[in-house]
Amino acid sequence: MQEQQNEMLKGIILKGIGGFYYVKHEDSIYECKARGIFKKRKITPLVGDRVSISIQSEDEKLGVIEEIHPRKLEMIRPSVANVDQAVIVFSVKSPDPNINLMDKLLAMCEYMGLNAVLCFNKFDLLKDDEFDHFYSMYENAGYKVLKTSTKINHGVDDLITVLKDKISVFAGPSGVGKSSLLNNVQPGLKLKTGALSDKIKRGKHTTRHSELIELATGGWVVDTPGFTSLDINYIELAELDTLFREFRDFNNQCRFNNCMHISEPGCAVIEALDEGDIHPSRYESYKYFYNQITEHRRYKSW
Repeated sequence: MQEQQNEMLKGIILKGIGGFYYVKHEDSIYECKARGIFKKRKITPLVGDRVSISIQSEDEKLGVIEEIHPRKLEMIRPSVANVDQAVIVFSVKSPDPNINLMDKLLAMCEYMGLNAVLCFNKFDLLKDDEFDHFYSMYENAGYKVLKTSTKINHGVDDLITVLKDKISVFAGPSGVGKSSLLNNVQPGLKLKTGALSDKIKRGKHTTRHSELIELATGGWVVDTPGFTSLDINYIELAELDTLFREFRDFNNQCRFNNCMHISEPGCAVIEALDEGDIHPSRYESYKYFYNQITEHRRYKSW
């Protein structure tokens, strides 16, 4: 057995399961344990972590995680580090887009400091400019909007460009074509199939874990159901308006510093709404979330 105790390699954790972490360095995947010091410090390595590893056996591709490099972002559900963006996928029809859910996902991304890209799929089901106003609403709010169709292969190149060299998590309701989109990005890509099964020799694991899938066109996709919790009740009312990008130019111009943009006099957000600078649909989502959080606070105080 060839021993290389002193060599340190940098890599990225693709998957962690049963105390073992699978770290990719260049074209190799190393099965690693983490140093005990991480447990003492209550630090758990996460999928997506950039790490330095020492090599125990190059022949068997075994190593030890010696260092976890600083994380630029840490998601809790799913547990992934260093995600660059969320690709939020909704279909334009079959099923129709749920605007409230879409705005909630966008608000959650803003809360986590995660960039969001909106992808409207099944574009082939539309007639002419049927949804142009819908796209412009989110583009005017400051989001990148993609229009895709796997049926006519429309917009897939744009999605490939968005995914390139980034770690992306997909989110959105079932039936909108997320898997079909990814299979168009990389033909034959089937998530949830255990991409590391050839490396993992310790039996089949049925527990759900996040995993990074490398794309041939560049970038990584998190193999996970996406956001597993859509609860926004933990968000403070005072920061809710900051989660709506188009509000930010106005929410500091209100007459009152603690303005909640509901019915207060001299509210710059409501004035912007009246002047067409904020879309009514987005404002309705804001009010809905405001009332939801308020009701939750009231219920907890009983």
